[in-house]
Amino acid sequence: MAVFFLTLAFLLLVVAAMAIGVIFADKPIKGSCGGIQALGLGGDCDICGGDTEKCDEENERIGSATKASAKKSQSAFYDAAK
Repeated sequence: MAVFFLTLAFLLLVVAAMAIGVIFADKPIKGSCGGIQALGLGGDCDICGGDTEKCDEENERIGSATKASAKKSQSAFYDAAK
């Protein structure tokens, strides 16, 4: 059990050291070389073009359409309780 606690303490110390390093480096955190930028998806959003209000409206529209289709599909099944 002592080995577990020593290992946990060591890992927490390493994580704390990395966090302090990020804070003092004062650089923005970047993704990995195989991340979204490598896919070419780092540009503007196709839906909103950078305007988050348009994205919120689109998400609400999609959410309400999903709820309506779920209600419609539920009514297509036989309810033995009725």
